[in-house]
Amino acid sequence: MQLGVFIPIGNNGWLISTTSPQYKPSFDLNKTIVEKAEAFGFDFALSMIKLHGFGGPSQFWDYNLESFTLMAGLAATTTKIKLFATCAVLTMPPPIAARMAVTIDSISHGRFGVNIISGWQRREYTQMGIWPGAEHYKRRYEYCAEYVTVMNELWATGQSDFKGDFFQMDDCRCLPMPTAKIPIICAAQSDAGTKFAAQYADYNFCASFGYNAPTAVAPSVARLVAATQETGRHCGALILTMIIADETDEAANAKWEHYKAGTDQEALAYRDDQAQDDPSTDIYAQPNRRRLLGTNKLPTNQGVLVGSYASVARMLDELAAVPGVQGVMMTFDDFVIGMEQFGTRIMPLMRSRNEIKIAA
Repeated sequence: MQLGVFIPIGNNGWLISTTSPQYKPSFDLNKTIVEKAEAFGFDFALSMIKLHGFGGPSQFWDYNLESFTLMAGLAATTTKIKLFATCAVLTMPPPIAARMAVTIDSISHGRFGVNIISGWQRREYTQMGIWPGAEHYKRRYEYCAEYVTVMNELWATGQSDFKGDFFQMDDCRCLPMPTAKIPIICAAQSDAGTKFAAQYADYNFCASFGYNAPTAVAPSVARLVAATQETGRHCGALILTMIIADETDEAANAKWEHYKAGTDQEALAYRDDQAQDDPSTDIYAQPNRRRLLGTNKLPTNQGVLVGSYASVARMLDELAAVPGVQGVMMTFDDFVIGMEQFGTRIMPLMRSRNEIKIAA
């Protein structure tokens, strides 16, 4: 099974809590984490982009680095691990994103990919005066489809004359071309998003919610597999989950309960208020799914695996056995300690680790 790390480009990582480890993002912190990941044989590292935090007492995600420039720096300090930066498509034209990707491809010698996000949090964009309005929700995957088409044309031929509803190229040039195929990742959950992933992405993050429920991702993965059967393309299912581990199940659960006790309800309320903008009633869309499953008050946006090193290894093996799962991208409560625990105490116990290798 492929292993990846979702590096903490925003403050406090993915725990929306005042009692979890509190820290600010920095290049040095992320360099330490990615270098550990590379040393332990991880396949990839990915950084998000967040342009406006959720506030609250924890100031959740109020401090953030920028994804492409961070990954360019990490490309120069690593040699093997694949690196993915996140592109917020509303913030830059596709030829600029394509050229930035080619630059990091050159720095990394072919180890770079792009994560596409369509834009769900209105406040990220209204603060800069670039929010296209509520109509964006209805057509955001059409926008992304054109965006990726332009990038792929430029990467494949160095030139694009694409004409669409959102983008019109006029002998647009982007040379040199990349040294290796630049893969596309997305994190689509809705029906429209899943169809987009099956048509345009190489990997898609499928939904993982709840506590110690590794196989609960099966329906989401099955929907992606079905969609790829219709398009005739391969799009690998990756699962995002948080790891909270310790010597015993009891010690790990004590940490999880401590983090839950400090849940930043103000930050969660802000997040949910922003999510209400999207009129979609698709039950697979993340905000709707969280409410249906009752996980919307937990202090994280993802599923959590909590337990002893042996318990976490077992649950990851269960996850790997879900048909269609190609890999897992992990976050940790404390990234530096968590990476060390994972590499030295959990990985050696995982039967699934060498079953699937990341595509070159």
